[in-house]
Amino acid sequence: MLVAVGYFLRTDPELLERRMKYNKEKEHEQRTIVLLGTVVLVAGFLAIAIDLRLHGLNQVSTAIVLLADAGVILGYCLILWVFRENSYASRTIEVVDGQKVVTTGPYSIIRHPMYLGVLVMYLLAPIALGSWWAVPVFLLHVPILMWRIFNEEKVLLRDLPGYYEYCQERHYRLLPLIW
Repeated sequence: MLVAVGYFLRTDPELLERRMKYNKEKEHEQRTIVLLGTVVLVAGFLAIAIDLRLHGLNQVSTAIVLLADAGVILGYCLILWVFRENSYASRTIEVVDGQKVVTTGPYSIIRHPMYLGVLVMYLLAPIALGSWWAVPVFLLHVPILMWRIFNEEKVLLRDLPGYYEYCQERHYRLLPLIW
């Protein structure tokens, strides 16, 4: 993470500034989505802690943990690739002056690659930490993320010139050939 921050400090400090702002979501629906996502995230890590306390560390084989670790790292790398391609990747759903539709890098394949990276990280995190019991809790992120994407697309279609045309060219939101 420190290497990534150092890289973006040199190449795109405006991205870091946007990412560090905790602007309140302007869209009411997004505020609800963020709150639910936070509750599920906290519940998921509590479930991991309880599971490890009750069942110990040896529930998940080392090989599976290492594969999950690799998946978490790949999810993080996808997010970093998104940041490199899209300087407007903000924490809040908004369109700012000068923002353009990004169609390069992972955006040439799917419309919301950052959320795919987040989903990979969230779904593999409990396994990487040695807990099978917490996986169902983290699975609750799937419908929350889908809701966020649907709402974000309403905002982008309304406020970002060219986004409609982009959607016509890139049919898949999150998973190529699936959704």
